[in-house]
Amino acid sequence: MTGRRYYITTLAGWHRHAHRFANSHWLALSDDASAIASRELADASSAMLDVGADALAHDAQPPATTRIVVLIDADEGVHLALDDDDAFEALPHPFAPKAISHAAHEALAAHGVTPGSTTFDAAEAIARAHPLLRPRVF
Repeated sequence: MTGRRYYITTLAGWHRHAHRFANSHWLALSDDASAIASRELADASSAMLDVGADALAHDAQPPATTRIVVLIDADEGVHLALDDDDAFEALPHPFAPKAISHAAHEALAAHGVTPGSTTFDAAEAIARAHPLLRPRVF
């Protein structure tokens, strides 16, 4: 059984663990890479088949140090491993009435996240830039 959680990390941290995720979607938080999200990289990967790897290699992916907000769908063991990794800051459960940390607020402020926001509020705000980050229950 898998569960979903939101984290703030770097692209390098995400790459280190990505092979263990059932699914994940992320959005870059830096000003110069803020338009790049996981869906654009997926589109760029498929486009490379048509135009060649060199045409998109420099524009498609931000640097490994780029901070990202990520929604990870994985089993409990993976989430426990991410909790132990200093490169990942876990946000509270989206439906918990607990505010995100000050550091998380600062990272997400450019997307309209206000002080005292919950993870649900933050996810709704970042979903305007990447709709697959919207919290869902099924």
